[in-house]
Formats: sequence, structure tokens, C-alpha cells
Amino acid sequence: MGRAETGWEIYTPLIGHEIGSSCGPDSPGFAAALAAWEKGQDLPADGIMSAAVFGRIKGVVQMRRPFVRLSAQRICPNPPATAALAPAAATEGYAGKAIQLRPGALAAWRRMAAAARAEDAAVAADPRSLTIFSGFRSPADDDARCAREHNCNGVVRATCSAHRTGLAVDLYVGQAPGFGPDSSAAANRLFMSRTPAYRWLVANADRFGFVPYPFEPWHWEWTGEAP
Repeated sequence: MGRAETGWEIYTPLIGHEIGSSCGPDSPGFAAALAAWEKGQDLPADGIMSAAVFGRIKGVVQMRRPFVRLSAQRICPNPPATAALAPAAATEGYAGKAIQLRPGALAAWRRMAAAARAEDAAVAADPRSLTIFSGFRSPADDDARCAREHNCNGVVRATCSAHRTGLAVDLYVGQAPGFGPDSSAAANRLFMSRTPAYRWLVANADRFGFVPYPFEPWHWEWTGEAP
């Protein structure tokens, strides 16, 4: 993840979804589900969330991202041509921000956002929920920004970003008081992990072909096309 962390509370919804448990993390049901998952991974099936088990779960989730699998091969995909991108409507971008994505990714996001609002009244209650605050970002723009902010290949910004593919979206899932919607501060990420929008995504985004970047609750990638 690029940053030392203490504890795994932020990741509780993702871990629960991964092991197939809706029980609380301190419950016997959660431990039993974790033990079953460990057994399937050829790990000691003790139901204990050790650092090694935590790392294995994060790794499994991460490797569902095609972009990460390419990165493991030291491949940075080329961005799509500008003509191959589709613009989102002004109401679909967070605070009216102009957003571009590959057409398939945009259509999938629209289906997902509509389903979330239809299925969860708490998500529908906030018109900002699941609006997009970052989609396609050109490598040139990312390079300039990371150089300007002196944060290339760091926690906040990478030289080769998944956003260059036109398949990654940063979605509004809420924000803790005093933080922005993409602040990676632990307190903000913990707050996000408890919001209705994020929990709906964890439970349902795979229905629409989206997979998460575990460290950033707002970052999701569409798997319907190759990067």
C-alpha cells in the first residue's frame, strides 16, 4: 500500500466481503469465515487476522486489478486516444467537474450508480454520492503534477497511474469533517469505510465489473476492457 499502517479496521468491509462474512470482526462467525478462507489459501486455518493473513487478503484483492497485474510485469499501459474517450455529463462529475472515461467504463459506472441509488436510500439521499471526481488523467498532466508536488511514485501520486487507462474512477463516498474527498489520512479513510456509499460498493461493485484499490476507498477500476 505504500504506507505503514496500524490495525485493519479501515479494511473491515472489504475483508468481510472477501471471506463471505457479514458478522462483526470480533465475532465467532467472522473468525469461522476467516478460517475457511485461510484453508482455501493453504494457510493455517486458525481464524486469526495476523499481519501475514492481512497481507495475503490485500494482495488477493489487489491482483484483481488488471492494471496491477501489468505493473507486476513492469508494463505501463499506453493511454487511449482522446477520440476514444467519452465525456460524462456535468451532473455526473463531482461539483460539476469535467470527466472523461472510456465509453464502456462510463456506461458501467452509470448502471452502477443508478443501482446504488435505487437500492439504498442512504446513498440516494446525498446527490454527491458516487459522482466522479477523477476519471481519465493524461500522463503528461500527471507527470507535471507529481513533479510540482514533489510526490512521484509516492503514496499520493504515481508516475504510472491507473487513471491513464480511462478505466479508473475516483468516486465520492463521503468525507470526514475537515478532510477532502480524496484525503488519504487514516481518519478520513476510516470514516469513508463506514459510509453507506462505500459499503454498497464493497458489496455490489463487482456486479458491474468494478474492483477496488483497497488503500483508497474512493478508487475503483472497471475490468470490462484491457488497460
